[in-house]
Amino acid sequence: MKAATRFAVVTALLVYAPATLFAQEQELPSFLKDRGTGVAASMFGTYIRKGDLIIYPYWEYYVDHNREYKPQELGYGLDQDFFGRYRESEYLFFLAYGLTDFLAVQTELAWATASLNKSSADPSAMPSRIRESGLTSFETQLRWRGWRETERRPELWGYVDVVYPINKSKRILGADGWDIEPGIGLTRGLGWGTVTVRGSILYESASSTHFQAGEYAIEYLKRLSPAWRIFAAVQGAGGVDEVSLITEAQWHISPRVFIRFNQEIGLTSLATDWEPQLGVLFTLSTGVP
Repeated sequence: MKAATRFAVVTALLVYAPATLFAQEQELPSFLKDRGTGVAASMFGTYIRKGDLIIYPYWEYYVDHNREYKPQELGYGLDQDFFGRYRESEYLFFLAYGLTDFLAVQTELAWATASLNKSSADPSAMPSRIRESGLTSFETQLRWRGWRETERRPELWGYVDVVYPINKSKRILGADGWDIEPGIGLTRGLGWGTVTVRGSILYESASSTHFQAGEYAIEYLKRLSPAWRIFAAVQGAGGVDEVSLITEAQWHISPRVFIRFNQEIGLTSLATDWEPQLGVLFTLSTGVP
């Protein structure tokens, strides 16, 4: 392919394809202009339509200067909380499929390299640094829509997330038991953007208490142009000690491909200090009517 031809193809992808998508969405009701149709996925600002297959490979990095740990839980006896320096580079593969207009399934597999530096106040036999790599999580979700949004009411949706035990021998990676998290959300499209509120309950089989508050969030999504959307959220988990600010920009280079630039910034003591994410999301139509 000649250079001039390649340039023309890239120009079409970056300019005309997003414009075509935007023109199609102009035909939607005003409350759907930011997000379009489909069932809400766990990936921010992503909605799964019937017959669509979403493929999303991405990378995340964790920077935490005060990661809470207990030497006893890592095999070093002392039943006391300390705070260490934590780093993790994670590679993830996400798949989702729209079964119907009201039901979708998704799955995600993650592999990571992580390190935890021991606190200077920790007198246990734990080494000064633990470093591990391997599979860190495998989970599936069932996503459903209770009812569609209308001019008068928000959209009701929910999910059940299952995280499977994996790599139990790892000390700072892997999962010791089953995590099951049912959740529910409401989404409303407004003239100045689309707002979502959501919350969940978490069951942890490996925990002594088993049940606790899961994730909760207030989210905002806005389409700025044919090619760009922005997202922001305040998200917490398990109480008020793990609250983060999430921001994201989505660059749509074609109607079915967009690049996600995401970061999460910890606002409270137990939240991860900084968590950037970068990936490319592909939506393939399987032709299911």
